[in-house]
Amino acid sequence: MHQETLIDFFQKSIVDNWDKPALSDYQGEGHTYGEVARYIKKFHILFEEGGIKEGDRIALIGKNSANWAVMFLATVTYGAVIVPILPDFKPKDVHYIVSHSGSKILFASEGIFKTLDVKEMKSLEAVFLLENISLEYAVRKSFEKTFHSLEKLCNKKFPEKLYPEQFDLPKMNNDELAAINYTSGTTGFSKGVMLNHLSLVSNVKFAQDNMPLEKGDDIVSFLPLAHAYGLAFEFLFPFSLGCHITFLTKTPSPQIITKAFNEIRPRLILSVPLVIEKVFKKKIKPEIEKQPVALLLKLPLINKMIHKKVLEGLNKGFGDNFREVVIGGAALAEEIETFFKKIGFRFTIGYGMTECGPLIAYAPWTEFRIGSCGRVVDRMEAKIDSTDPANEAGEILVKGDNVMMGYYKNKEATEQAIDKEGWLHTGDLGVMDKDGFIYIKGRSKNMILGPSGQNIYPEEIESILNTRSCVAESIVVEKDGKLYALVYPDYEYIKAAGIDEKGLEKIFEKYLKETNEHLPAYMRLAKLIVHPEEFEKTPKQSIKRYLYQNVKI
Repeated sequence: MHQETLIDFFQKSIVDNWDKPALSDYQGEGHTYGEVARYIKKFHILFEEGGIKEGDRIALIGKNSANWAVMFLATVTYGAVIVPILPDFKPKDVHYIVSHSGSKILFASEGIFKTLDVKEMKSLEAVFLLENISLEYAVRKSFEKTFHSLEKLCNKKFPEKLYPEQFDLPKMNNDELAAINYTSGTTGFSKGVMLNHLSLVSNVKFAQDNMPLEKGDDIVSFLPLAHAYGLAFEFLFPFSLGCHITFLTKTPSPQIITKAFNEIRPRLILSVPLVIEKVFKKKIKPEIEKQPVALLLKLPLINKMIHKKVLEGLNKGFGDNFREVVIGGAALAEEIETFFKKIGFRFTIGYGMTECGPLIAYAPWTEFRIGSCGRVVDRMEAKIDSTDPANEAGEILVKGDNVMMGYYKNKEATEQAIDKEGWLHTGDLGVMDKDGFIYIKGRSKNMILGPSGQNIYPEEIESILNTRSCVAESIVVEKDGKLYALVYPDYEYIKAAGIDEKGLEKIFEKYLKETNEHLPAYMRLAKLIVHPEEFEKTPKQSIKRYLYQNVKI
């Protein structure tokens, strides 16, 4: 078990970087590490005076912002349990999560709070709005009184101002519960993943030892902070080093992300495949498929010059100052991986899940292998539930410091996920080579059994289709022993290219033929079917497959 704790990392980073910028809103205000320290102390007073005890739950919902991060830090360093809620959740889901977790305080953005009903969240004793940390609702007058005299109480404790040598945080054990993270999942209602301090500190420590970020570096946070991936690697890890984190407070469209990257020029970039694939399909693919570029790419010396030019443009799009782009959350299309590797783009693909806070596998870009998602991290063990783990896909099982304590108030689900030997059953199918690199084939619940008992992973077929210019996204389903692909077209591209309905029909026929040429007979598609609207997704942008299994073909 680690001797270091998350609180130790925060304490050291705050004191060592007191006057340096810590947390900023993009094109908005920010806080130095010293200002963050004062906020933490101020809210510790409020929690104490308001009767909040160690282990009490505090819920937090809103888009990424400096205030979101401050309230997370104030909660966790007090010894309370944070319940981060994804802002995409529907009001009834938020009501359920706040009530199920028994949260006593809710920090919420104003827009979200307006959609909620406090009567549906009976455990709540107070609600604060994130925009200006104002008290919106209080059960007890004493809580209200404490909040309005908070500045006075803080000044009484620190008569002049708070100095680094006065700042100290309470000690915490790594085995104590730090967060309950409700994942939406794709087949039912979300479960509350219990992450202790050990899981969070283990992820942070691995990142400190292995990821290319240094004290004083800039980083942009646009992945949802309520999701373990964004929380660990765009916030907790860089904060522990003394970096300056800028939060994109709006929905991160590719245009906003590119603009922010070029202004802030981050040193490490975290992303999901959706963003990367859009960049490839919209900016790179159309250029390299044009004549005479497509022809010139076949000539050995000239193709190197073209690759260099493409790489320069790609690097500029990401701010041209990064050491590495880490992609996680889902698989990246093999065509894109291969092309990026060929041109020397500094990217790598990691693997994790909320239940591991989130990291399971990672390798730096210099060691990344095509088709893999890195090697098992040094604080974890992994094995493949198969008689031939290097060649025959089986469920990926993991154990180690990163693994959750279990699902909150759900013993049955916990016992299904973690076996008696302590192995977490990930639900992912894959193989693992002799060097510990993991290659994911798909989700076990998504696997389709072929006509002669072959295992068909729909994700493999979808990754081919999704690189096509007229395809925004796709999902493969099985009906009466045949495979069909539901395709949501890229209407923006189709309109710009002047393609009509008949033209799209011909293009899809061509895509069907090309896709099937890449696949063995038992995996071939019978038809591509146009799906007129975007597929419903989880907050980490996975399609909710169960909604489309019974569509009429």
